[in-house]
Amino acid sequence: MAKQLQVEFVAVEEKVWAGEAEMLVARTTEGELGVLPGHAPLLGQLAEPSEVRVKLAGGEQLVYEVPGGFLSVTDEGVTVLAESATRVSAAK
Repeated sequence: MAKQLQVEFVAVEEKVWAGEAEMLVARTTEGELGVLPGHAPLLGQLAEPSEVRVKLAGGEQLVYEVPGGFLSVTDEGVTVLAESATRVSAAK
């Protein structure tokens, strides 16, 4: 089994999603960023508006639209802090 990425996705009012993923892709002010397990630590500002895609094992994908926020990558995983989040699809 491939190493998984620990993801926590939090909006101002609620925890949106937390769990393990194969990859997270987010649109930042510097461009689109893909995060895999073992990624170097960083802090990024999400573009306004932005889209965050969480790719799960088995091919499922969670897609959220966010009006802005931050992305933090550490040795423990990825945390997305958004003002709010609207789920737009769950494709397989």
